Amino acid sequence: MSERFYLYDEVEDTRTRFVSFMGEHQRFDLAIVTSSRYYGKQLVLDIQSSRFAIIGSDDLEEPGYIEHAYNLSAEEAEELRSFLSELV
Repeated sequence: MSERFYLYDEVEDTRTRFVSFMGEHQRFDLAIVTSSRYYGKQLVLDIQSSRFAIIGSDDLEEPGYIEHAYNLSAEEAEELRSFLSELV
């Protein structure tokens, strides 16, 4: 067996916020991970859909980004975007 080549292997303390809310169109169950690894952005995991993305304020302004990352309709994405804009 050949030696494994690591690009990085680090341990870091993080802060995780678990939040669940009901929008007009769907329920969201999220884990929001804050770490120094993502240059001020947060790792947002949608627990129900098993989808995640690294999100910052610039990503929230990117047309279609939330819809694509979380496989949401425009209305559902707007609910999530509205919530996340309060955090980032």
